[in-house]
Amino acid sequence: MDTRPKVSSLLNRMANYTNLTQGVKEHEEAENITEGKKKPTKTMLTAISMSAIATNGVVPAGGSYFMISRALGPEFGGAVGLCFYLGTTFAAAMYILGAIEIFLVYIVPRAAIFRSDDAFKESAAMLNNMRVYGTAFLVLMVLVVFIGVRYVNKFASLFLACVIVSILAIYAGAIKSSFAPPHFPVCMLGNRTLSSRHIDICSKTKEINNMTIPSKLWGFFCNSSQFFNATCDEYFVHNNVTSIQGIPGLASGIITENLWSNYLPKGEIIEKPSAKSSDVLGSLNHEYVLVDITTSFTLLVGIFFPSVTGIMAGSNRSGDLKDAQKSIPIGTILAILTTSFVYLSNVVLFGACIEGVVLRDKFGDAVKGNLVVGTLSWPSPWVIVIGSFFSTCGAGLQSLTGAPRLLQAIAKDNIIPFLRVFGHSKANGEPTWALLLTAAIAELGILIASLDLVAPILSMFFLMCYLFVNLACALQTLLRTPNWRPRFRYYHWALSFMGMSICLALMFISSWYYAIVAMVIAGMIYKYIEYQGAEKEWGDGIRGLSLSAARFALLRLEEGPPHTKNWRPQLLVLLKLDEDLHVKHPRLLTFASQLKAGKGLTIVGSVIVGNFLENYGEALAAEQTIKHLMEAEKVKGFCQLVVAAKLREGISHLIQSCGLGGMKHNTVVMGWPNGWRQSEDARAWKTFIGTVRVTTAAHLALLVAKNVSFFPSNVEQFSEGNIDVWWIVHDGGMLMLLPFLLKQHKVWRKCSIRIFTVAQLEDNSIQMKKDLATFLYHLRIEAEVEVVEMHDSDISAYTYERTLMMEQRSQMLRHMRLSKTERDREAQLVKDRNSMLRLTSIGSDEDEETETYQEKVHMTWTKDKYMASRGQKAKSMEGFQDLLNMRPDQSNVRRMHTAVKLNEVIVNKSHEAKLVLLNMPGPPRNPEGDENYMEFLEVLTEGLERVLLVRGGGSEVITIYS
Repeated sequence: MDTRPKVSSLLNRMANYTNLTQGVKEHEEAENITEGKKKPTKTMLTAISMSAIATNGVVPAGGSYFMISRALGPEFGGAVGLCFYLGTTFAAAMYILGAIEIFLVYIVPRAAIFRSDDAFKESAAMLNNMRVYGTAFLVLMVLVVFIGVRYVNKFASLFLACVIVSILAIYAGAIKSSFAPPHFPVCMLGNRTLSSRHIDICSKTKEINNMTIPSKLWGFFCNSSQFFNATCDEYFVHNNVTSIQGIPGLASGIITENLWSNYLPKGEIIEKPSAKSSDVLGSLNHEYVLVDITTSFTLLVGIFFPSVTGIMAGSNRSGDLKDAQKSIPIGTILAILTTSFVYLSNVVLFGACIEGVVLRDKFGDAVKGNLVVGTLSWPSPWVIVIGSFFSTCGAGLQSLTGAPRLLQAIAKDNIIPFLRVFGHSKANGEPTWALLLTAAIAELGILIASLDLVAPILSMFFLMCYLFVNLACALQTLLRTPNWRPRFRYYHWALSFMGMSICLALMFISSWYYAIVAMVIAGMIYKYIEYQGAEKEWGDGIRGLSLSAARFALLRLEEGPPHTKNWRPQLLVLLKLDEDLHVKHPRLLTFASQLKAGKGLTIVGSVIVGNFLENYGEALAAEQTIKHLMEAEKVKGFCQLVVAAKLREGISHLIQSCGLGGMKHNTVVMGWPNGWRQSEDARAWKTFIGTVRVTTAAHLALLVAKNVSFFPSNVEQFSEGNIDVWWIVHDGGMLMLLPFLLKQHKVWRKCSIRIFTVAQLEDNSIQMKKDLATFLYHLRIEAEVEVVEMHDSDISAYTYERTLMMEQRSQMLRHMRLSKTERDREAQLVKDRNSMLRLTSIGSDEDEETETYQEKVHMTWTKDKYMASRGQKAKSMEGFQDLLNMRPDQSNVRRMHTAVKLNEVIVNKSHEAKLVLLNMPGPPRNPEGDENYMEFLEVLTEGLERVLLVRGGGSEVITIYS
């Protein structure tokens, strides 16, 4: 019965889908727009990219993490998501510390617990106050968030009202300053700004009881309180002390002086360029207002950026929104437009109303520490003070609300196992454990108290998040995946790419070393997730990019045949499985992994004999077995199982059809059929020779590993030894290239290469050795060269004996025939075996040459049948007797002679070699000589422990040219 859902029920579930966390009933609907207005972004580009991603499907909890992980994969999503979580958490600490600073400096200075009269210890006392009050504020805010997001939203409305009133007060104050600027004096010595913290009046002298006496300022620049015998600073003597208005107002035209940048090095005196000053240097005095740090555009961007990192504040709480696809784009873009207007207009107003020396006075030394913006605002400075306090408190609450939800989303995806506990929540969906961890991390930031060193790396985390949001949008747009259908239409890949480039540039421009630190942290998280497996599959853009890149590369490969310089072994490894789906010779796969230095394609294939419909389950099980072995042997490649009626046909299908386009195998790797002589079933070696013929016909190279069970594993490393290459026939260079590739692997790295070649009587052995050495030099292969001379000699009795034994065995097997009853019985046995679930492996073909018998099988023996059987066997024995008197075929004798003599030389030279590589002669054209061919190969390799028979594909695989 079909259990698939009906279309009507499917539509009902999809239409009623909600991304609210289960149990969260008190969440308000339109909270995101309010919170998004609190913190603007640097640019609109990231918001456009985020809007496109947010409207391309449902966005549950996780916000930016969800968008990045589903667009770029779990590795990128987890790495960037965790970095963004840490940035948001430390930002909460930064906001809380900002609120405490406003509270203790401008609202209730008397509330300070730690005090110091020593100016050098005053800053340390202030840090202790911030630690104590910061911890108390953090606990209070965590309690509010713990109770529920409903109360956070209620506070958000209050905080937003305070911020709006503060902004309006600044505009009102700027307008008022055009006709009634506030009294805000700044003391100047010539064109140099003086600190007002330790001077009583802005004058060199003062009158007391009609007497003119030196002021405190005089004492700072002169070595005596007497007018006439004092030695004063030269600049102090030649310049007058004046008082200017720190806030001259809109009508003053001060904007023309503040219009251009004026970056100063650390320790330089802040000066007013338009003020009169004598051209004398004088000495540096601590009563001047000095630049605390060397400033530049990039530095100021790095300092300013943390205050505008709220673009993701709304998206982080996507799980609490009724319709995140609608709320995130509208709320974020409106917030950016609003705050961008406020920020830019404030910059213009400050430049048009306030003196430049005041704007560059970071600590307010010239104005007795008063809040400049508060003085400018109307009707009272307290509007700005209260507004700033509540604004920082609200930003801290938003961070403490968004960060736990972000961590909860990461934990629920289970891509980082040790974070799993933080995926749990209360009955109403609040992320309790994630909130506790967030509070603990924020407390660390508060205990540091000074985040001057931490703030830049927070900016890096935010910029990295924005970078990957832009990358995700650009990637999805360029790939044109069918699933990319965002409702938000006002996006373009070029805008996303521009936003990504700006984010990356800002990271390195602001602080290149912090950028590297942030990338290293993200890279470590990425590799950890990748190491854990990253089993989540979300159809991400990286996979889509891989598919597109693979398609592009495959199409490029089709443009023409590969050049010899680009040749590398693309392996098709033919494996043998037993009835239990176990690989019989796993060392064949081990050897293939040791050839991985070629960086080529590896396809591991096997054949299951049977019907595809009936054996599909076995094929899947066998595929999993092979994949597990490939993973254990660290073979990077693909597995291909074929179900075929006959084994030889299945192998032929594998050789013909594996690969795709230009990415096909060019080399077949298989094992030697051990024990073929002892087997009464000739199909084992016939399948082997058939595979050799198919490989030759396909113009593919062939590697046959003999005694493969003796080949080394990947954990064995030879400390010494030789790889011997017997180069009898030029095969395109396969014999030269293979040992070089093997030596790239740790198992064979310490082995030396020896190249042997055979010289005939008419050859010049000395010249052959020189030519071969020169050839190897041009090939850039280091190897020892030796030429072995083999002269014609008499054919020994041993050769005749081996040839005769070979021919007699072949003829005896050809004349031996089973009786009809035995054949019937064998046919029934084959039929019974075929009815069971079994796997036939490479190296035998049980269905080959099998006849289908229609007669009924009789299991009862009669006297007639017994006599007929005896007569058949007697006839066969008469034929065998005739074979004993036969003379061996002379062509077979010559071939056997060559094999015996060459084997003697090889064993003599290479009996201790770790691996021997030999040219593999091709099979005979006449199938009648197949068994003799197997015997020749057997004789050729006798006495050698590890042998690799190599047959080239007919094309050059190595070149001397660059």
